Amino acid sequence: MHTREHTPLGTDTPQAAVARLVAFFEHLQPSDLAQLGDIYSHDAQFKDPFNEVTGLAAIRAIFEHMFCELEAPRFVITQCVQQGAQCCVTWDFLFAFRNFKRGTTQTVRGASHLVLRQDQGVWRVAVHRDYWDAAEELYEKLPLVGALMRWLKRRANR
Repeated sequence: MHTREHTPLGTDTPQAAVARLVAFFEHLQPSDLAQLGDIYSHDAQFKDPFNEVTGLAAIRAIFEHMFCELEAPRFVITQCVQQGAQCCVTWDFLFAFRNFKRGTTQTVRGASHLVLRQDQGVWRVAVHRDYWDAAEELYEKLPLVGALMRWLKRRANR
């Protein structure tokens, strides 16, 4: 379980918030979802190729669904570039499907744009936007859909 060390009000920095976020995601387990409020503001916005939600409860539901549907999901942060209250993080998301290709580790590569906001002396994520190619990184790995996606890609590249 990850908990934020007590930070006296006014001493937290955006850099410290990004360090917390990176550590949180690289070690994320289902039990850690109770600490999302240490990372995200109560009204944070989250968007990825499948979801667009606002608020801690909705963000938590996305991660709960991830843990339900996938085996051993984990993030590996590959790069982090920060300027003030904005940050871009590149990552590899490793997982296995529960229902097919069981046990075969899949990798999705993507990036997140994060906007931080200070709230009661603590910097948290106010906007989290994930960018990754769902067609290449996910759909092409599915049995029937994957064959169709690869065929369409070959046709488009002619």
